[in-house]
Amino acid sequence: MSGGRFAVDATGFLTLAKREILRYLRRPWNTFAPPFITNVLYFSVFGVILGERVGTITGVPYILFILPGLVVLGAVSNSFENSSFSIFHGRWNEYIHEVLTSPLSYTRMAWAYVLSAATRGLLVGGLIAAIGWGIISALYRPVPVEHPLYLLASLSVIALLFSGLGVVGGLIARDFDDLTVMNQFILRPLVFFGAVFYSLEDLTPLLRDISLFNPMVYMVNGVRYGFLGVAEVDPGFSLVVLGGMTVVVLAVDVAMFKRGYGLTD
Repeated sequence: MSGGRFAVDATGFLTLAKREILRYLRRPWNTFAPPFITNVLYFSVFGVILGERVGTITGVPYILFILPGLVVLGAVSNSFENSSFSIFHGRWNEYIHEVLTSPLSYTRMAWAYVLSAATRGLLVGGLIAAIGWGIISALYRPVPVEHPLYLLASLSVIALLFSGLGVVGGLIARDFDDLTVMNQFILRPLVFFGAVFYSLEDLTPLLRDISLFNPMVYMVNGVRYGFLGVAEVDPGFSLVVLGGMTVVVLAVDVAMFKRGYGLTD
C-alpha cells in the first residue's frame, strides 16, 4: 500500500514539475531574452563605462566584482516570479483546483512548484554568468571559479529560497498588482542594497551593520566567494544562514498548502 502511494506521489510530482518547467521552456523569448538584454546593458553601462572610472574593488576589476551580484539578481528574480505567478495564475483562473483534487500529497505539490521555479532561476543565473564570462574574457581575462562546489551549493540554496518565497507570495496575493509590488518594491530594493554594485567596506560602520540584516548581502557575498574567492562576510556562515532560512520557508510552503491558505477562496 505504501509503495503504491509512493508511486502515485512520484508520478504526480514529476508530471506537475514537468508541466511547470515546460511552461517557461516553450516560451524562450519571454523567459531568456529579457534577462539577456537587461544584463548586456548592465555589464555595458555599469561594468564597462562606469567600471573604467571605479577601477578595482578588493583587487579585481569592477565589472568582475559586480558579476556575482547580477547572477544573484537574475536567479532570485526569476525564481520568485515563476513560482508566484504560477501559483497566483492557477488561483486566478481556478485551474489549480485540478491539482488540489489529485491524489498528490501537499508536500510534493509544494516541492513541484518550488523545484520547477528554482530550475528557472538557475538557468537564468547560468545565462547571466555566461554573458559576463564572454564580456569579461574579451576585455580582461577569463572569469575564475575559485570554489565551484560552494558556488553551486550557494546558488541552489538561493534559488530554492526565493522559489519558496514566491509560493508564499502567490498564495497571499489578491491581484496581479500585489505580485508587482512584491517584486519591484521589496525584492529588487533588497538586492540593490545587498552590495551588488559596491563593497561593504565603502559604507560607514553603522550602515555596514544595518546591511548585515539584509539577507541579500549573504547571497551576493556567497556567490562572489564561489566565483572569486573573495568575501566580506564569512562564506560558511552565509551558507548556514541561507540554508536555515530556506528550510523555514519550505516548511511554511507545505503548511500553507495543507491548510489550503489562499487556495480555497
